[in-house]
Amino acid sequence: MSVQFVPRRSEERGHADHGWLKTFHTFSFATYQNGGHEKFGCLRVINEDRVEAHTGFGTHGHREFEIFSYVISGELEHGDSMGNREVLKRGDVQMTSAGTGIRHSEHAHGDKQVHFLQIWSIPSQSGLTPQYFTRHFTEEEKNDKWARIVAPVGSDGVVEKREASGPAPIHSPLAFYASLISPSTTLPHILPSSPAQRKAYLHVIQKSGYNPGKASGGRIQLSSSDGNTLELQEGDGAYIMGDANAKFDVKNVGDHVAEVVLFDLE
Repeated sequence: MSVQFVPRRSEERGHADHGWLKTFHTFSFATYQNGGHEKFGCLRVINEDRVEAHTGFGTHGHREFEIFSYVISGELEHGDSMGNREVLKRGDVQMTSAGTGIRHSEHAHGDKQVHFLQIWSIPSQSGLTPQYFTRHFTEEEKNDKWARIVAPVGSDGVVEKREASGPAPIHSPLAFYASLISPSTTLPHILPSSPAQRKAYLHVIQKSGYNPGKASGGRIQLSSSDGNTLELQEGDGAYIMGDANAKFDVKNVGDHVAEVVLFDLE
């Protein structure tokens, strides 16, 4: 069973330093437009954002996207037109199913910068009623194993309630995993059993700080049973294409814990 890896190097991502916001764009977003990196399956946006204390994104609108934020450090204050308002901390995820339209804002809460991933996917159907979900994950749930953070509506263990255990529900054919991988540790991942050809995307979170140059920090290696390998550093990502049920390994080849997120896509 074949698995192919295509690197998306950190220094090749779109990036901007607005003072209050330092951001990277894996796919075309705002003023960064790259025809070679528009989307991948239903995955449309992966922004790695750092928002300075007492600043943030003012109220703005969205529709027809599934939007979720995964907090890496600091605290993120969310408010929206559905009446939801809360502060998210490390390991928390909030999912906004924008559907026919919502307005929301996101700000750094407290006196520290907030570092988070903002992710958008294309829903499987249009015209959905807007919904909001929050989930909380501990470090232990991610230590040297894959924690399933987001999964499609109707999947095993997925509850369509605002607050619940298990992954947040998403109206897209996408599952999102996170892990904290210790040095010299290898985590396997098996691509789902259908359809016959699968996609995945892996990203190494840039814990070493905002750096628009060549990636540094933690290192991992991807390898497949058919001999393909790829080494990534913090900020790097990889497009992954493979057969259903094919396995690949993610090994920490650096000297400190690597924080890694993985998307399974049809």
